[in-house]
Amino acid sequence: MTEAVVETKGLTKRFGNVAALNRVDMRVGKGEWVSIMGPSGSGKTTMLNVLACLDTLSEGHYILDGVDTSGLSERERVVVRREKIGLVFQQFHLIPYLTALENVMLAQYYHSMVDRDEAKEVLERVGLAHRISHLPSQLSGGEQQRVCIARALINQPAIILADEPTGNLDEANEGVILKFFKELHEEGRTIIVVTHNPEVAELSDTVVRLHHGRVV
Repeated sequence: MTEAVVETKGLTKRFGNVAALNRVDMRVGKGEWVSIMGPSGSGKTTMLNVLACLDTLSEGHYILDGVDTSGLSERERVVVRREKIGLVFQQFHLIPYLTALENVMLAQYYHSMVDRDEAKEVLERVGLAHRISHLPSQLSGGEQQRVCIARALINQPAIILADEPTGNLDEANEGVILKFFKELHEEGRTIIVVTHNPEVAELSDTVVRLHHGRVV
């Protein structure tokens, strides 16, 4: 059995009297690709927020790359998120007045040191060598998503966590992004994708299905 990068034990998240997540047990090995699926209201978004250390859990444990995040303060969760997680969002969340290169370098800045050449290399890796000086408004949706992936990769995170990464893309750009995720998987990256797209699920090693906050 491969080393666990992510492990949840009895993970529960309540909002008032409602358990959005109810005793979720999950294990993701190093280099594994897991897709989390489920209908609206199943707990996918809550699960994403907890795994991304954007939200706390009410009970149980969430262990990320050897660190039990369950009792961490907000400041400590920020450090874990910065050091161990690469986030890819459906809505991109690029800074509109920064170029593609500067958006990637911003992630470096908050992590450690800015390295312009390294940022250029990762943008070249996602096929944007000719677009590094363009603002987000000058990029297509697929190109903006590739900037997001470059930003997620730049600090060599323990895990790549993606929220509906193809949700805002047309079919052609969806194919480009899925091809790139497949390459990352083949390189041994650990990936968790929250998705409703069956094509994403087909590429993953494991599918975790949520229903009313429980794994089914």
